[in-house]
Formats: sequence, structure tokens, C-alpha cells
Amino acid sequence: MASLIENYGFVGNMHGSALVSREGSVDWLCMPRFDSAACMAALLGRDEHGCWMMYPGSTVRRVQRRYRPGTLILETDYECDGGAVRLIDFMPLRRGPEDQHALIRIVEGLEGTVPLHLFLSVRFGYGGYRPWITQTDGGPIEMTVAPNAMAFSSPAAITVDGQDLRGLIAVRAGERIPFELAWHASEAPCPSRVDAESKLEQTERDWREWSGRSTYQGAYRDIVNESLVTLRGMLYAPTGGIIAAPTAALPEEIGGTRNWDYRYCWLRDATLTLNALMVGGYATEAATWREWLLKAIAGDPAQTQIMYAIDGERRLTEFEIPWLPGYEESRPVRIGNAASEQFQLDVYGEVIHAFYEARRLGVPEARDIRRPARALMDFLESSWQKPDDGIWEVRGGRRHFVHSKMMAWVAVDRAVRIAEEFTVEDDPMRALLPRYRMLRDRIHRDVCEHGFDRQQNAFTQSYNSPALDAGVLLMPALGFLPASDPRVQGTIRAIEKNLVRDGFVLRYKPEHTGDGLPGSEGAFLACSFWLVDAYAYSGRRKDAEALFGRLLALRNDLGLLAEEYEPNSGRLIGNFPQAFSHLALIHSASVLSGAELSDRATVNGGSKQAAAVAAD
Repeated sequence: MASLIENYGFVGNMHGSALVSREGSVDWLCMPRFDSAACMAALLGRDEHGCWMMYPGSTVRRVQRRYRPGTLILETDYECDGGAVRLIDFMPLRRGPEDQHALIRIVEGLEGTVPLHLFLSVRFGYGGYRPWITQTDGGPIEMTVAPNAMAFSSPAAITVDGQDLRGLIAVRAGERIPFELAWHASEAPCPSRVDAESKLEQTERDWREWSGRSTYQGAYRDIVNESLVTLRGMLYAPTGGIIAAPTAALPEEIGGTRNWDYRYCWLRDATLTLNALMVGGYATEAATWREWLLKAIAGDPAQTQIMYAIDGERRLTEFEIPWLPGYEESRPVRIGNAASEQFQLDVYGEVIHAFYEARRLGVPEARDIRRPARALMDFLESSWQKPDDGIWEVRGGRRHFVHSKMMAWVAVDRAVRIAEEFTVEDDPMRALLPRYRMLRDRIHRDVCEHGFDRQQNAFTQSYNSPALDAGVLLMPALGFLPASDPRVQGTIRAIEKNLVRDGFVLRYKPEHTGDGLPGSEGAFLACSFWLVDAYAYSGRRKDAEALFGRLLALRNDLGLLAEEYEPNSGRLIGNFPQAFSHLALIHSASVLSGAELSDRATVNGGSKQAAAVAAD
């Protein structure tokens, strides 16, 4: 049975990833890519669906774990009867195509002698296919199901037990025993064994060099930098795209059906990702992310998707895996994501906003960016009045979502600002300014007229509907209306009254929304961070800090956050770790510290709220 979601650690190499439990079991492994079919899927089933367990054979008295500072190198210490051992888990960062895709585990004896059990079960295709196991004299043990193969190497005595590997190793104080599992294409030669210790040193050096370049100096510095390291682990090195999470089908309700594959790149994360990278001073990564964004949306704007694969692939066909029972029996297990076929108006705002933020933060204008940007604006001009599926990807029919219309306004507003701030007088973009300004004002009036419920004194989820939605908390952050506006304050109060459960914010109430899905979900953590920001912009600093503190307390012992939190059970739920949660954390920290990169002073008459927050 899989562990609690918050009991997992995340290791990755900016290509693939693994989740390792406190009990020393790798229950999820995707190599060579984040979206590869998992070759260990016990996370969504049982041991028989693939795992790699390494755990002391004597009674464990205490478990402590940590990342080596500035890295995703995971260390877990087990204090046992008879001694203590340390388990070091990491995936070596690849410096070139000749480097392997591998997961390395090193066991170090700390005290006495500890028996350590090893059980390795590789099951390709999300736990569906048992491998053919072969071994040459003195060479690695190969596990193969075409087109994939895994090579296992270790100096320890390991036996082949049917289609699994087993071992019992006595680990003495001062000993270090390496274990390596490396992926290769089944038609390619088996990779040679690597020097695990040198790979460890090189990987730590590479991670520390990167994390040491962070320029963030605001409050919560250590927490922000830890989240930046987590986010880097979710960046796909070959393209610069960032996945929403390294997992699939972890439920938003234990035992429920809201189980989605998040190993893709969402356009809605565009601006937050760019700002988070720039908060840390990672301009090169921000520029690379923008280039990925530009290439992904290239072509007909009408065919722009809300998400793409890490290489820009558009076909993300959703299907169910019947042989996996799901995390704690949460069925169905879905792979792929049909939401990629939805129409979401807000992504156009996210893209244009990201283009604007890149320029404002000093990233040079991308080559040939104007043609696709203009095409996006032309499409938006003709389509903003259409209903869409909304930021939350509901499957209950299209509506005129307030957040979506607000993001259409953001797209036009940022296009205006790009022309005003970054072009000269005779630039052709200037000729579009009167047209875009008129459109911006029209969208703004439309949202305020149809998206505001005077009876509740609040902006709602969709036009002429009383249902509430946490997405409208972004109004002051995006500059649609200043936080001082009575309508914004009324919206905050309505959300506090109706969408806050046990101190945390729901996206919406499914029973009021008709999202086309049975069951419910937990509190969406990004929405709670949005309330932190709204409090801060409103001058409610104590409330902002209190809620931010409660959110920080939800991180697991490694500083990781899932998508949601279930207050009744006190558990993290949803895909893990979740980029959106960490991106929102970084933004809230920068708001509270006065280090926020966004300039509220020049957006729709807003005041210098960030400065006021910092001075409070």
C-alpha cells in the first residue's frame, strides 16, 4: 500500500523523476521523461505494480530526512536497534547526451551493524508489464520490455527471484554501498556501471552552483529558495517547459474520481513561473521558459491549447488504466488529459501577460515574437465574448466565467502596455493603441456589469450566477481593480464567508458549480495563497501573515506541497509536489516582503500596494 502523500520525497534530474517514501520505497519512477510510462507505479496500486524498497530489517526507532542544502539529493536516516544507516537518493543531472538516465541509491552505515532488505520490482507500462531479466557474468542485471530496459548494478549480493530482485545486506558503520538503476532503449547496448560517488559529488556541485545563484533577499528567503529548487526539478531541461507535477492520478478526494495526469505544461502557469524565476534572479531560465511558450503556441491562435507535453506535443489523449486500483482505491486512474482539448479564454491573458512581464523584467524581446502575439490578440478580439471551460477545467459545460473575462482584459491591457512602454513613436504597434484601449475598456465594463452580484456585493464565478469562485481574488494582483475598491472588499468578505473551510480556501463549491464530476475536493492551496495576497494588498498584514504561516505549516518535512489539503483528515491530497502551489508560495512571500516584482502603480489606477504592505 502506498504511503501518505506527504510522506514522499521528490527527486529528479530535469528529465525524469521519482517519489521516495519515508519507509525507503520508490513507489513512482518515470524515466527517461517526466511523462514516460511509469516503470514503478505502486503509488497508484500495490507493490506488484512496481517499487524499489530498501528498509532496515531491525526495529526502526526514529526516521529523519532532509535534502542536502540547495539540492534534490534526499537523505533519510534510520536509527534502529543495533545501529543506524543513511539512505541517499538522487538522480544525476545530465550534462550531455552521453550521460545516463539513472536513479542512484547509496546506503551508508552510521553506527553498529544494520540488516537492510532490498526488493526491486520493475513493472513497465504503469505496472502492467513484467520484464524479461537477463544477466551476464559480472555485468548489470537487465530488465527488459521493449522499447524500454533497465540496468541494475551494485557490488552487493543480489538474487533474481522470478521477475524481481531481492537482497539482504548487512551494513556496517563506515560502509557505503551504491545501487544504480539506469534506463536505456531496449535496442541499445546496456550502459556501463558508473562511479556512484563521483556522480553524487558532481550532482551536488551542479545543484549548489545553481541554487547559489539565487538573488532573492526578501523575507522567507530559505523557504523561497527551497521552492525554487523544487520548481527547477520540474523543469524539462531540453525545452525549458515546466510540468505542473511529476505525478498522475493522485486524487483530489480520497476514494473519489477526480484523478488527473499533471505531467504536462499548463499555459496558466506562464506568468507565475516567469516571475518566480526572476524573483530568484534566474533570467536565463526565464528566457528559456518564454521561448518554450512561444514555440508551443506557434501557429493558428484558434488552435492554442491550455497545456502541452514537455516537448510541445499537443496530443495528450486521456485514457484509463484498469489494472491499477488507484491511490487508496481512488478510481479511475487517468493518464493523459482531455482538458487539453478545452477552450479556456484565460490562457491568452497568461501568454500576453508573460510576454509583458519578460520585457518589464529585463528579458530582451524574443525574435519574431510580434507576429504570433498579434495573431493571439486578433483572435482574442473576436472571441472574448464566447463562453469557455474556465481555469478549473470544469466538465459541466461552457460558461462566461468571470476569471476568464478578467484574463481577456489582462491580455489587452498588457498589449497596450507593451506598446506604450517598449516601442518608439513610429512603431507599427502604436497604431493599434486606440483600438486596444477601446477593447480594454469594453471588457472591463462587461465584467463589472455582468460578473458582479449586487445582492452578495461580490464578483462571482460566472455571469449572472450567484456561485462564488476563488479565481476572482486575483483582481488586485492583476490590476483589474485596486484592493481598495468596495467591490473587491465585498468579494473578499464573501469568499471568507462561503469558500473558506477550516481556515483554507476552496476553489469553488462543486454543488454550486455543476462541474460535471461527482464528489468533492479539498482546499486548493494556490487559492489560499491568493487570499494571502488579497489580504496584503488590502492592508490586512496580520491576517496575511497568519494565513501564510498556516500554509507554510502544511509543507511536509522536506518543504513540499501538494495541490490540495483536506482539513478533515489533515492530509495533503492531489498531485505532488505541485508547481502551482510552490509558485503561489513564492509570489505571496515576495508580496509580504515587499520584494514583489509586479508594479501595481501603473495598472488601472491601482496604488503602490506592495510598498504599503512592506511598510505596514
